[in-house]
Amino acid sequence: MQIIGLSLRVTLTAVLIACAVGLPLGAALALARFPGRGAVIVLFNALMGLPPVVAGLVVYLLLSRSGPFGSLALLFTPTAMIIAQTVLILPIVISLTRSVVEDLWAEYREQLQSLGAGRLRSVPTLLWDGRVSLLTGVLAGFGRASAEVGAVLIVGGNIAGHTRTMTTAITLETNRGNLGLAVALGIILLTLTLTLNAAAWGAGQWARGRLG
Repeated sequence: MQIIGLSLRVTLTAVLIACAVGLPLGAALALARFPGRGAVIVLFNALMGLPPVVAGLVVYLLLSRSGPFGSLALLFTPTAMIIAQTVLILPIVISLTRSVVEDLWAEYREQLQSLGAGRLRSVPTLLWDGRVSLLTGVLAGFGRASAEVGAVLIVGGNIAGHTRTMTTAITLETNRGNLGLAVALGIILLTLTLTLNAAAWGAGQWARGRLG
């Protein structure tokens, strides 16, 4: 239960942080026009496929004693794991939000401008209107974070009772030959993911039905 609770706390916290930063940033990227915008879009699209071990290594170097944030003593703590997972989720949220908001702006631009709403003032409206589609990005981020091993293993250390999550525990118990526990944790992880996706799908269907 401690492993499951820590896994959920780390992953959900990372998702919330990534959404709080990524949704407005992705919407701003969709509507803003500035030199190098195309390069920024390509960069975030590329970071969607960032290898977890690379993200873990970057966070490790930043949080290590010789790193710029070493004085905070965050390495091998749940906070370090949250940071690593946020780094993995953020490009997904930003890129998918940009795509959704860009399409909505193209569709409703004239209507919003006729109501006196400029690009910046249209952001909350577009985010709300695209909430069902944006949920896909949030779920994609949750799925990547919940199934991630490499980054959290590097920055968390897989310390029993402190930084051991379901994915790192599955890896450890499989290597030990304790397949019963590994399979049980795998089933729990899969069930949690399926339950969340089913709830999100149901909410999406309900929202579409209510909106006609």
